[in-house]
Amino acid sequence: MNNDTFATKGNLIKAKKTLALCTMGFDLLDRKRNVLIREILLLIDNAKALNGVVEETFLSAHEALENANITLGVIGSLAESVDIDDGLNVTYRNVMGVEIPQLELAQKPLEVNYGMYNTNSQLDIAYIKFAQAKRLCALLAETETAVFRLSNAIKRVQRTANSLKNVMIPKYRELVVQITDTLEEREREEFSQLKVIKSKKSG
Repeated sequence: MNNDTFATKGNLIKAKKTLALCTMGFDLLDRKRNVLIREILLLIDNAKALNGVVEETFLSAHEALENANITLGVIGSLAESVDIDDGLNVTYRNVMGVEIPQLELAQKPLEVNYGMYNTNSQLDIAYIKFAQAKRLCALLAETETAVFRLSNAIKRVQRTANSLKNVMIPKYRELVVQITDTLEEREREEFSQLKVIKSKKSG
């Protein structure tokens, strides 16, 4: 028992309350960890699937761009006619206290900003494929950022839960037992002394 903690009923009540709070805190953290793990497992599966789709989309986009370059010559100057898209909106959803970003590209109709002169269908296909890749990249960035944030949150929860389980809860359990044993021993001694005094008086 800590030398600073005297074996009194008040300290016993405090120790029991602290033990109850630590136990409740551990249970809540354990539930939170389980929810976060379920969430991250779903996101990891989504990220794996998206990675494959993004890779395939970029491969087909580059293939279409190569075909356009073959049929039209190098078309770098046409890139200047494509508007810079700044329609990316970021919102957040809360998962057990963890802020998860949600990226959303503005749903605008796909418009071709170049004329028909010196272009062909291969260029149109490349343009469409890269637009698809851009949307998929936003979705993949959202998913991977969510996985990263949830992973960090799970590590923090795990550290706190381990501290409660392995340090705080055993410490206060032991303290409750020690104070209880000391108080019971003291009561037995007082009872024995009372019996001796009573027997002396009656004698």
